[in-house]
Amino acid sequence: MSAFARFPPRLQQAIVSRLGWTSLRPVQELASHAILDGKNAIVLAPTAGGKTEAAMFPALANLVEHEPEGVGVLYIAPIKALLNNQEDRLGTYAEMVGLRRFVWHGDVTDHAKRKFVREPGAILMTTPESLEVMLVSPRSPVGRLFSDLRLVVIDEVHALSGTDRGAHLMSVIERLAPTSRNDLQRIGLSATVGNPHQIVDWIAGSSKREKVVIDPPKVPSKREIHVGLHESVSGLAGEAAARAVNKKSLFFCQSRALTESVADRMRGRGMDVYVHHSSVSLEERRVAEDRFARGQNACIVCTSTLELGIDVGDLDLVFQANAPSSVSSFLQRMGRTGRRQGIAANTTFLCDDPEAALQAVALIELAREGWVERVVDQRRCWPVLVQQIFAMSLQYGAISAERCWQQLSRVPDFRAISRDEFNALIDHLKHDDFLFESGGLLSMGQKAERTFGRKNFLELYAVFSSPLLYRVVTTGGRDLGSLEQDFVDRLVPHLSSFLLGGRAWTVEHVAHDDRVVVVRDAPGGMKPSWGGFIPQLLGFEISQKIKSLLTGTASYPYADSRTSKHIDEMRAELGELLCRPGRAVQLDGSTARWWTFAGGRINHTLKYGFDAACGWKVVADNFQLRIEGDGVNHENVGIAIGQMASEAFWQSPEVRHAVLARLPGYRLSKFQDCLPEKYALEVVENYLLDVAGTIRWLSASKPQ
Repeated sequence: MSAFARFPPRLQQAIVSRLGWTSLRPVQELASHAILDGKNAIVLAPTAGGKTEAAMFPALANLVEHEPEGVGVLYIAPIKALLNNQEDRLGTYAEMVGLRRFVWHGDVTDHAKRKFVREPGAILMTTPESLEVMLVSPRSPVGRLFSDLRLVVIDEVHALSGTDRGAHLMSVIERLAPTSRNDLQRIGLSATVGNPHQIVDWIAGSSKREKVVIDPPKVPSKREIHVGLHESVSGLAGEAAARAVNKKSLFFCQSRALTESVADRMRGRGMDVYVHHSSVSLEERRVAEDRFARGQNACIVCTSTLELGIDVGDLDLVFQANAPSSVSSFLQRMGRTGRRQGIAANTTFLCDDPEAALQAVALIELAREGWVERVVDQRRCWPVLVQQIFAMSLQYGAISAERCWQQLSRVPDFRAISRDEFNALIDHLKHDDFLFESGGLLSMGQKAERTFGRKNFLELYAVFSSPLLYRVVTTGGRDLGSLEQDFVDRLVPHLSSFLLGGRAWTVEHVAHDDRVVVVRDAPGGMKPSWGGFIPQLLGFEISQKIKSLLTGTASYPYADSRTSKHIDEMRAELGELLCRPGRAVQLDGSTARWWTFAGGRINHTLKYGFDAACGWKVVADNFQLRIEGDGVNHENVGIAIGQMASEAFWQSPEVRHAVLARLPGYRLSKFQDCLPEKYALEVVENYLLDVAGTIRWLSASKPQ
């Protein structure tokens, strides 16, 4: 029997008559059977591959057959923009079978929310943060709204899994689960990932349902790829402008500052240019999306804000400035094209850095081999554990440590944290006045209220770390976006100009008390800066693929002459060294250069290992270590490497203490400051180092 035949007649009729569909796609057939059978599932398909319908049609079938009391289906998206983008589609699907959906996030009016609370729709669309606000708010009767909740759909789940926001989402779902009389069925919608079975285990959490991965065979499609190397940002912007005239395109950049520079240089070249990144105001981004969707000769220059499945209409081209850090991002971005008959999926990499051009070729070759990254399996997510303890104390007014542990120990991202460690964390939070205990119940301490209590605890619900931001408004009061304080501190009224939203602005006035920068139009401006001191670490497999490019002889027809010339030059410089048996170590006096191509985390692990073992000064990047100091020679470097290949070396209390003492004070989460020192150091260690991977690699690559 087909999945369509299992749908209730009302849904079948609506799909045929309202949508004009005559059949389901393979991914929708497979997913519908699994979901109707009550299984937890990960549904894999490219952008515009039909994932939304694969989840929502069987979900609607469930709701039509037995209409829920309150909310029956929860649809969760990582960002508000994706919710807004899916609002009409899910509204149409619900309405065509006589049901209602509601969108709940910070931009929705209180009046609309109160109306929903009185008469809840069967489908609720929200973000992880907004769902937690509902849980905590006394105005949301959670017990009544979610008593018959049956199914949770998590869109773009690969963007959440393995991150603090993913740990936060799973915590909120596990706190919500006991409210329902049903074992919550969990469905994750995802682009291709390297470990989907691990992700379905993760989203399942405490659910006892059977689990399945829906991954239908991919139909091979034509792809058009180009890698071009330029001497400057102006050069790559010029090539993009020439290619993009009379077409619709997205131009992805790896930073907000580069986005502004590229957009500034593309303006006035025969097309409409828009800017889309997290520091551009919501209003400006919506204008860009709307005008772009209706235009034909336009380009949006963006960061990863448009990588997720936000629909901006049919695209002709995707550009990429330099290279993203993962195959997954490359495939996700390329998947925005090739949806129309006769149009190939495409990506044009335009680089102003030779290293980025090499990285682009490596990503393309890994994708051609069918390889894609595994999502990180985190088990000791300390910052979110702290945030959840605070949130639960707010939700209940006061709560026992036992009840906190009972609910949070079910969350996959905390499963390697022991009860003794949890107790130690609670003691520390009480000692530092982040928590207050009375009668065995914990409530928010004064220090936590001072730190996170502004704007009705808005800072508490936003899990990811956010710097102090100043709003940027025109003299006419139009909201343009935001800048970080460090950049604002360098601005001089009537003299300083900067780029935002792809346009130049002159500073009229800075109101530090209100955190507002008032601006007017300017003829030109400087590139703004938004943080970014934390190193971007390239993965082991991508770095190793770059090494294989340099030790091979293949040519790459999609690479331009400059890129090909650079590869040939690097092969001439390093190829022989990298092909020799043994470690690729170059010695120049008391300085050694070890070309590992092992990626950022392994190289930083080696850096701190050398420092602890020998006291040498080491500078590490994704591909090499530069080692300086007394006694640096082939023999001593080899001895130190041999030591680091042993697990006993890293477990030595002296080495561990030395490594932890040297870790930089990266602020990866606003909740780090609440942690005991050893757990705060562990957060940085887990980001920067990979001891187990280092030992594996050193052992596997040991000279014979």
